[in-house]
Amino acid sequence: AMEISTMAQAMQLHARLLKSGQEDPTHFQNLSKLFTFSALSPSGDLTYARHILTNLRTPNSYYYNTMIRAYSDSPDPTRSITLFLSMYCRREEQLGVVVPGPDKFTYPFVLKACSKLRNTQMGKQIHGLILKSGLISDRYVNNALIHMYAGCGDSGLALKVFDEMPERDVVSWTSLIDGFVDNNRPIEAIKLFELMMESGVDPNEATLVSVLRACADTGALSIGKKVHSFVKEKDLSMKANVGTALIDMYAKCGCIDDARRVFDETMDKDVYAWTAMISGLASHGLSEEAMEHFELMKSCNVKPDERTMTAVLSACRNAGWIGKGLYHIRSMKKYKLRPTIQHYGCIVDTFVRAGQLDEAEQFIRKMMPIDPDVVLWRTLLWGCKVHGDVERSKRLLKDVELLKMDSRDCGSYVLLGNVYAATGNWKEKAKMRELMNQRGLVKTPGSSRIEIDGNVHEFTAGDSRHVEAEHIYAKLDEMEQNVRREGYDPKVSEVLLEIDDDEKASQLLHHSEKLAVSFGLIRTDPGTVIRIVKNLRSCEDCHSFMKLISKLYQREIIIRDRIRYHHFKDGECSCGDRW
Repeated sequence: AMEISTMAQAMQLHARLLKSGQEDPTHFQNLSKLFTFSALSPSGDLTYARHILTNLRTPNSYYYNTMIRAYSDSPDPTRSITLFLSMYCRREEQLGVVVPGPDKFTYPFVLKACSKLRNTQMGKQIHGLILKSGLISDRYVNNALIHMYAGCGDSGLALKVFDEMPERDVVSWTSLIDGFVDNNRPIEAIKLFELMMESGVDPNEATLVSVLRACADTGALSIGKKVHSFVKEKDLSMKANVGTALIDMYAKCGCIDDARRVFDETMDKDVYAWTAMISGLASHGLSEEAMEHFELMKSCNVKPDERTMTAVLSACRNAGWIGKGLYHIRSMKKYKLRPTIQHYGCIVDTFVRAGQLDEAEQFIRKMMPIDPDVVLWRTLLWGCKVHGDVERSKRLLKDVELLKMDSRDCGSYVLLGNVYAATGNWKEKAKMRELMNQRGLVKTPGSSRIEIDGNVHEFTAGDSRHVEAEHIYAKLDEMEQNVRREGYDPKVSEVLLEIDDDEKASQLLHHSEKLAVSFGLIRTDPGTVIRIVKNLRSCEDCHSFMKLISKLYQREIIIRDRIRYHHFKDGECSCGDRW
């Protein structure tokens, strides 16, 4: 039998098979080998495989399933569904070709195609066919259904399938947990992981990577540490993908030393492990060290990818290095990488934070080879608001670029409204609110998460739903009196509403991270580090408030906002007030 590694060899074999005909005892074995290579090998050819399938008089289900599988992995998974339907409806029977019916291997492949296309409707119809086919108790098929619903963004239906399964394995649990993390429900994902451990199912690497992502999203450090102990116990820690997830989790939970330790222990560091470390260092404001790691990475012959360059440029941004940032974005050509809008965004942000609004605007208008997106203009507008450049913001607001913005993009409306309010134009601010209402857009509420004793508590601004709300607000009042004695003056200009200053001060006091810190002070022992994860960028008022609280209450407070980390200690912040 001939080994095949290229399509040229496959065609040679095909020619031989056509010559020798079916009398050759190895005919069907070789045809199957030829077909599998064409369908599944990275150097295969799907059109060729389909040609073989079409010309078979009696294709068995292996041929159909392999073809459906190959299509589901291809850039156009729709063909997988089309072929499945022709198999299901046995359309080719009248052409004298007998088509086998779908079996337990067919469904998972076609469900994978639905998941990639995010086509819930089709997925539900196939689910119906599975119920009819009597395969609904098959674990393999059920796992594929969970994966499909989760991939289509419907964690509720994924959970329903999971609950109705007669027996579940590690794949069932992992697909479900992964779906919850992907669909932005990390707290529930962590609870599922704990249930999984209680039910005696051992997680595999994929489960651990998923749950570590959930810990990173929520700042659930104690769960992350439990996972780390499990990894050590089962001796999985040196696998690069688990190592990378641990580095990312520790960095995002504010423990950069632990991240370093895991990084040093990880064998065969790939580009993902290096990038996680560089990114973690950059977000903690350790830009010099991030750059040292970048140089080390290159000297280990690991080629940077787009994400590595985003991490490098964000290190430059957080340190305020404009020249270095420009140097690194130009050097991307060397690695055959094309800068994306995220990379240019880091450069614009660096100019804006340095107050160089002219340069930022010139860069957006003239220096970029790709069209700027809403986010870049928004960064510049944010700079105008922070640096009080009223004239520029008025001119930018007249500019068509911003008003052609994506009508689903909530952040732009909120920012525009705030810029109008900061320039005293309340009428235009009201118009923005009105536009948002018309389009059914709701502003993302600021939310902060804090983990206490293994439970993640989430607060939103002005939240009174928490069981300990009364204590939290009482503590907050005490904190406010203390910081006012230290000279804290609420930055009422941050509250862009037409209300009087006392009301504005009260609005600021009830921002989500202040509630989380108050809860942290109540529920943790003196001297314990308070760690908070928030979903938006910190406002100036919360920033100066936290500096004073860290000094008055002798606590280290670590807050991760959407952009970076803030380590507050003894009245100072690690970001050097650059954020």
